[in-house]
Amino acid sequence: MAGRVRGCRYQARGARPGELCSPATGLETGRYWYTSFGMSKEAGSDRKKTDVLQGTLDLMVLQTLNALGPLHGYGIARRIEQVSESVLQLNEGTVYTALLRLQQRGWISSEWGASENNRRARFYSITRKGRNQLARETEDWQRISKAIGRLLRLADQR
Repeated sequence: MAGRVRGCRYQARGARPGELCSPATGLETGRYWYTSFGMSKEAGSDRKKTDVLQGTLDLMVLQTLNALGPLHGYGIARRIEQVSESVLQLNEGTVYTALLRLQQRGWISSEWGASENNRRARFYSITRKGRNQLARETEDWQRISKAIGRLLRLADQR
């Protein structure tokens, strides 16, 4: 991949998609990089942006399809927003980019159908390979989450 720096894992703010730069520890090289999601507007605060690991979006999409069955991209985005209690406001462009990537990896498949309002829409389903990946990603996420939790509890141990 052009612009990739060996041993670096996260995308710099303002970098072109696919450019990887600042080093991090604990994750495979090139496996994850940051992407932006909109955060819900809270009383007294400006609209915020947060950085979420792109692999996390893949995990959320795979889990949504695994739990609910075939959905179109808009439905996937709205369901993730609903389950996150509107903490995550997903841009459809971000979701469709993830869907394309997941389909290219063979983790999801798609077919055309009619949406709830009888419009033509592409419906996505998780594949067997996607279920296997979901299991691996879930295990990785739980391991990383526990490690972060331990680090956050360090202040409580003083």
